[in-house]
Amino acid sequence: MSRIKTLIIAGTIFLSALYTKAQTTLTLEDAMNIALENSPDIKQSRLSMEQNREYLNAQLAMLKSHFSLDVTPIQYSNSEEYSDYYSKWYGSENTISKGGLLIQQPIKWTDGTLSLRNDFQYRSTSTETFDNTIDPLNPTKITNTYEGFDNNLYLSYNQPLFTYNRVKLNLKKQELALENSTLAYSIQMLNIERQVTQAFYTIYQKQMSVQIAQEDFDNQTISLEIIRSKVEGGLSAQEELLQGELNYATSKSNLDNAKVDLENSKDQFKRLIGVSLYDEIEISTDIQYIPVIVDLEKAIQNGLSQRLELSQRQIDLNNAEFDLIATSATNEFRGDVDVSVGIMGNNENFANIYEKPTRSPQVGVTFSIPIFDWGERKARIRAAELEVESRVMDIKNLEDDIVINIRQVFRNLQNLNTQIAIAEQNEKNAKLTYEINLERYKNGDLTSIDLERYQNQLSQKKMNRANALINYKLELLNMKIQSLWDFENNSSFVPQELQNNISSKNKKE
Repeated sequence: MSRIKTLIIAGTIFLSALYTKAQTTLTLEDAMNIALENSPDIKQSRLSMEQNREYLNAQLAMLKSHFSLDVTPIQYSNSEEYSDYYSKWYGSENTISKGGLLIQQPIKWTDGTLSLRNDFQYRSTSTETFDNTIDPLNPTKITNTYEGFDNNLYLSYNQPLFTYNRVKLNLKKQELALENSTLAYSIQMLNIERQVTQAFYTIYQKQMSVQIAQEDFDNQTISLEIIRSKVEGGLSAQEELLQGELNYATSKSNLDNAKVDLENSKDQFKRLIGVSLYDEIEISTDIQYIPVIVDLEKAIQNGLSQRLELSQRQIDLNNAEFDLIATSATNEFRGDVDVSVGIMGNNENFANIYEKPTRSPQVGVTFSIPIFDWGERKARIRAAELEVESRVMDIKNLEDDIVINIRQVFRNLQNLNTQIAIAEQNEKNAKLTYEINLERYKNGDLTSIDLERYQNQLSQKKMNRANALINYKLELLNMKIQSLWDFENNSSFVPQELQNNISSKNKKE
């Protein structure tokens, strides 16, 4: 019996260990890597980028030779037709097997199309006709039959005239679409870095709040023991004990609230980076104040030359200019030149199909001449021109916003340097003040209400210092995102994905 009991206990311990999730400690870098891999927004941007890459591959494939084959294994028809001339019905029976091979090569630089086509056909025909040479009033019905092969091989070229190159324009549009989606992906990466960093430091703030609340609770516990001893010794009134117990309960409640806020922040953080809500996590960081020298002129210069949003606005401008080109083709004067040379042959014997070939050259020029469109083309062109002007203004406004934001962040960093120094000194003063008044409280020279005020002051100064450090770190990150320059490491902050795309684009060119 004892042995069975031991096995049950051992099994319970094993199962508990199996289902207990180990707590994971995350640094900011760990959290960032997880978010970049699991974030739904990042996944969506990555899918959009891959989709546009495939569209570009398809557009490039369209510039290569296209092969198509049309095959009709059997086609049979039997029809009766009425001859008005002879006032009689006659029949026609046809059996056809045919196939056509077409090779088309788009010409990128001229927007023309070179085509090579071969149509091969086997035909078996039986047709009833009439012969009125003997008796015009009573023509004789004659059945004619034919069975043989025919083949038509020809080379043709089509060239549009007096219009824009649609092939090159569509290719350029698709290249810009890929570049735009890559920029959007990179911007999303920067946004995720901002969100993860802010959420990470929010948890750090909550942890600091828990730590400060725990210190306050520990101090209130000591204070309560002191006042209880004084009351029991008759050195203080009973009211002091009641106030001490109230301060103790309030401190305990504040500690519990801080722990709840911390767990809520962790849940939000876990959802942001894409980990299970049932995983236990804890963050690990050591925020040290290391002043960073920021060159304002370099930050502005780099922001204006490297900001991804400016590249996106430039792409919008290019697309607007492309739309203007396409709109200018509304009701346009246009021409088309078609040139074709070929050879035809037919014979009842397949081997002799080109015994008597027939050459079939063709040349045609077609013009489309608009006469009057009630001002449609002019209005559409003006609307497209206004869109171009709007995109130019967007670029100018964004450049101004970049300069303003960088200057604002720079001023905030300077201000935070001062705030951190003041916060550190305030914390030292508050700690010294609390220790002095704690001794006065032990000696009976201070009430518990007064000591509570000094304790709250110390807690507030500690939190102010932590917040100042966090705000400084966030503003440094904001400066990196605004200027795309990392002043902490003195290096470019362009996302690696965009660097890879630029590198592959340069190699292609």
